[in-house]
Amino acid sequence: MSHRPFPGRRSVLRGSLAASAALSLPTALGAAPAFARSGRPRAGWGVQAGDVTCDSGLVWVRSDRPARMIVETSATESFRNPRRWHGPLLGPGTDFTGTTPLRGLPSGEQIHYRVLLADPDDPRRTGEPVTGSFRTASAKRRDGVRFVWSGDLAGQGWGINPDLGGYRIYEAMGALDPDFFLCSGDNIYADGPLTETVALPGGRTWRNITTQEKAKVAETLAEFRGNFRYNLLDENLRAFNARVPSIIQWDDHEVTNNWYPGEILGDTRYTEKNVDVLASRARQAFSEYFPISTLRRPGGRVHRVQHHGPLLDVFVLDMRTYRNANSTDDQPTDPQGILGREQLEWLKRELARSRAVWKVIASDMPIGLVVPDTGDSKPNIEAVAQGDPGQPLGRELQIAELLRFVKHRRITGTVWLTADVHYTSAQHYQPSKAAFTDFEPFWEFVSGPLNAGAFPANTLDGTFGPDRVFLKAPTTANVSPADGYQFFGEVDIDGGSGELTVRLREQDGTVLFTQVLQPGRVGQ
Repeated sequence: MSHRPFPGRRSVLRGSLAASAALSLPTALGAAPAFARSGRPRAGWGVQAGDVTCDSGLVWVRSDRPARMIVETSATESFRNPRRWHGPLLGPGTDFTGTTPLRGLPSGEQIHYRVLLADPDDPRRTGEPVTGSFRTASAKRRDGVRFVWSGDLAGQGWGINPDLGGYRIYEAMGALDPDFFLCSGDNIYADGPLTETVALPGGRTWRNITTQEKAKVAETLAEFRGNFRYNLLDENLRAFNARVPSIIQWDDHEVTNNWYPGEILGDTRYTEKNVDVLASRARQAFSEYFPISTLRRPGGRVHRVQHHGPLLDVFVLDMRTYRNANSTDDQPTDPQGILGREQLEWLKRELARSRAVWKVIASDMPIGLVVPDTGDSKPNIEAVAQGDPGQPLGRELQIAELLRFVKHRRITGTVWLTADVHYTSAQHYQPSKAAFTDFEPFWEFVSGPLNAGAFPANTLDGTFGPDRVFLKAPTTANVSPADGYQFFGEVDIDGGSGELTVRLREQDGTVLFTQVLQPGRVGQ
């Protein structure tokens, strides 16, 4: 693959050091911006780029006070003859965050950018620029594509541990020079408060960086915002964001565990019991803290397709917003299912339109692993599979409809990627082993968590004939990141042969499993 180099280390370090300097101030640790603070606006939370295509991308920043966002781009890190983009006015309505769209960019090129924050009353007064870089998708197949994916950050009481160097997995992912990072959900744990210390086996102690917003479950908009800010305290994450663009989806913990629309919580930790109210606040904070193209539009949504040149389309699903209530999931008809009818029809339509060699279905939940909803006294189901290995029931009916559609429309190169279950595995689904047989074989790869508790493997459901080809998981629940079992996956598409290689990796980048897939096959 002819990947272009990272931006110069000096460029990245300048941005990182500026962020580190700002975050060393006590007021930056989750506090609201100080209007009376003298000086110039500061971008202490770093920069991010997201939803990058062949000719466009989004750049994100957060200010410490009201400011006008300005982005300058250049083909070199010297920023000679930069192109200037005037962004939004950042204020309290968006928690001082903002996103600027960049359009008309050259394809397959390294784009160096810097964000300046200008005083709204005196545009000549700008803060220290914060720099970043990303590579636009190439319109030339020969350039290939490489990306990484994972999910689940700061879960089960395991936050930023300074003794371990924080979120070190981002350093390992960045070392692979990916074109982008796909986060498969659970970007925060709004329902997971952090304590300063946690006892570990063997007399050891885990230490967390803590903030006010992480001391309780998130209910107010300010608390949800504070949860997203918390992760940006980590230097590894900020440095990664400055050089690797993202494609972000959400799952349950951006709101609360195993949530569904219309739910009324029985959890005594919450004073606001209406999940729809919590989800609305979480959605606003989510849209403020990530650069996501579709959330900026009227009636914004999380599900979308990201076109990444001739080799790859990424179909980002939303298995939260439109799902029905968690239940035993064994009903013989289920028109709403886990996607909702509108999203399912959208997915079928976009898959049929796609001309990309590979069609990655970014699913925030696995489809053949039984994920129970343990928050209820009833044996409810949280994901798709319910443990009955027979013909599709409940939410499986939508997946069966989709798989049948892929087969009969002769759609090639579909691969499913997910996280959610806090271990890593590879499942090959085969009609010869399934109760439902009207589909072509395909692969589902699981990887995660980024920094959260690790858990034993979930039971397989035989409806779609999954064969677990690889698995690495602990045998006990909620194993801390200090004891390993943190994972991410890599996808590498060769520009010459079109082969897609999946590598499942440990936290330090060690390869655990490799699978090479050939292009041009229905399903895969």
